[in-house]
Amino acid sequence: MSIVDASLRTRLSALEAAWVIARRDFVAVLFSRAFLFFLLGPLFPVFVGGLAGAIGGEVQREAVSVEIGLAMSADDNAAMIAAGKRLTPQLGGALPSLREVPEAAGDPAFDAERFMEARRGNYAAILTGTLATPQLVGTEGQVRRWQGPVGLVAGHALEANPASFPDVASAFVATSAAAERSTRIQTAQIAQMLLFLLTMLLAGMVLSNLVEEKANKIIEILAAAIPMDAVFMGKLFAMLAVSFVGIGVWGLTAFGLWSIGSEAIIAASGFDPARLPAPAVGWPLFIALGVIYFAMAYLLLGALFLTIGAMANTVREVQTLSMPVTMMQLMVFFLAAYTIKQPGSSLELAAVVFPLSSPFAMLARAAMEPELWTHALALAWQAMAVLALVKGGSLLFRKRVMKSGGAGRVRRGWFARRSPEAVEPAE
Repeated sequence: MSIVDASLRTRLSALEAAWVIARRDFVAVLFSRAFLFFLLGPLFPVFVGGLAGAIGGEVQREAVSVEIGLAMSADDNAAMIAAGKRLTPQLGGALPSLREVPEAAGDPAFDAERFMEARRGNYAAILTGTLATPQLVGTEGQVRRWQGPVGLVAGHALEANPASFPDVASAFVATSAAAERSTRIQTAQIAQMLLFLLTMLLAGMVLSNLVEEKANKIIEILAAAIPMDAVFMGKLFAMLAVSFVGIGVWGLTAFGLWSIGSEAIIAASGFDPARLPAPAVGWPLFIALGVIYFAMAYLLLGALFLTIGAMANTVREVQTLSMPVTMMQLMVFFLAAYTIKQPGSSLELAAVVFPLSSPFAMLARAAMEPELWTHALALAWQAMAVLALVKGGSLLFRKRVMKSGGAGRVRRGWFARRSPEAVEPAE
């Protein structure tokens, strides 16, 4: 209580007050026995990984829309597209999407192999030549997969009821934009799932800490001494610091286990981190963004939990109010995971703009797209959302708690302590 007494005796600025609260809560939580048991927490929510993996396979299968770029003459391109539209109702997903390559229009020197190696567009392969002698340019896997369907479409483009189909020649390149995008989806999915598990596992500490201090009236003493905004902000950053300590412990433990038995872990799980596709922004920046987005996701959810704690008067009310928020966070995670396969769509933009899903959606963007300016905007927006939630929670607390009789007694005691010469109340 010495820190609280010191804060009562001196008038602190908002930042100083937040630092006092953060230091107090950090030390109190870190050296408590409950924190040691809390470090065992990752053993319990592992099943959420299986739930996320259930939609992960679906996203992986559907995330990359297979497009074959057409780089033939204008008439041949039109005939291929028309034939593809006629056959799609009958064959459905067995046929790729056919689209003209704008860069090839009217360019006799168009080099399909160089175009594919430059990873421009999102084409699985490029079709060149003529309808009678088509050539498919792409990675070996994509060419082998689509040679037959492309030959089928070319035959129907030549004749309404073809008796035979042209042979599709092949030209292989090392990589393509579609192949690269498909592999980066794995990195985005794993990063999103890890971010979600850590946020949900650790954010609950904010709520439990506030409920405990409301029960023993400590929070009212703090609120009488310093601005409630500073109290909430200090608690948020204290719990965030504790979370980083927990992550550090888990990370060192995982590294130790990996160093001892990496071969056995790979054999049992089939997962090798060394083969994880590199994100679009590169590993160093991606890891840095992952840490920042975890902090923002934690602060957003923690600020929401603080607001719930401000509205609740009992532990039962806290549990009742926090359950919908927990389920909502699960839904926004699945929204962000689902929109990986729809970059630039209105649904993906909604996931980016909505504060609670924004860290997940933007971390996936870091894995898929190299642009960095979008992250600066997203982080600024998320920081504004944190401040708004903290302000709203502090206002609710002042209206629902500080107007109570206990709060009034705390305020009178505070003024008496600040002004020893205060007049005694009249008889």
